[in-house]
Amino acid sequence: MKLQRRRGCSLVVLHQNSIQFGEPILISQPKFWPELSFCVGTHLIPHPNKVEKGGEDAFFVSSYNGGIIAVADGVSGWAEQDVDPSLFPKEFMANVSCLVGDEEQVNNNPQILIGKAHAATSSTGSATVIVAMLERNGILKIANVGDCGLKVIREGKINFSTSPQEHYFDCPYQLSSEAVSQTYLDAMVSSIELMEGDTIVTGSDGLFDNVFDHEIVSTLAGYRDVAEAAKALANLASNHSLDSNFDSPYSMEARSRGFEAPLWKKILGMKLTGGKPDDITVIVGQVVSL
Repeated sequence: MKLQRRRGCSLVVLHQNSIQFGEPILISQPKFWPELSFCVGTHLIPHPNKVEKGGEDAFFVSSYNGGIIAVADGVSGWAEQDVDPSLFPKEFMANVSCLVGDEEQVNNNPQILIGKAHAATSSTGSATVIVAMLERNGILKIANVGDCGLKVIREGKINFSTSPQEHYFDCPYQLSSEAVSQTYLDAMVSSIELMEGDTIVTGSDGLFDNVFDHEIVSTLAGYRDVAEAAKALANLASNHSLDSNFDSPYSMEARSRGFEAPLWKKILGMKLTGGKPDDITVIVGQVVSL
């Protein structure tokens, strides 16, 4: 249910016969709702095999308006064609940063921002993308293409989650340098009214493939500092991703799609388990009043 806010002035009405000549009429001061913004912490852990080049994720945060959070996850399959998969998401995020304050082109619309940034990106490659823009009145506008995600935690519970888009298992929607690909028009667009004290967790699929919702909530409960919270979530995702015995969200989804464990595990009566090694980007945003 969307929370509705009442705005405007509250007027104390006095009966006509109670007013004496020269006596002031009492009118209460206008009630202003506080403007909201993000206090943000970030942490990125590259795939173990991609540490030297820093991984293939890219992200952008800004204090513009109420705050902007964006993540782009490069599609690693391009490496098979001798293309560096990190170039496309990095240039894409650079273009996002350049376009953010352009009121004429973007107009505080994350879907339009994705489209303009995509059109300006010339690198070969592709990426899944999410952009979230907070207005000072507390409205968070979100547009995502693929499986980068965002969750809102309110009073210790997941209040909102974006949904991943995919063609089939492990093949998400993606923006690409190729003509035949998804565009900003394919983005899933969402809007939610935030409250002071809400926590936003945004990340690449390296986070959400390896960490359950209840683990996100319990981890956040142990930290007041957003930077420390982001680091803790990223480390948890990294540890799970390398644990072949951990029954991760990724392995559970794989089994539900009909994927099975290797033959040697099946012979031993074992099921398909394990995390998914990947680049892991985590951004934690605390909603605060200005």
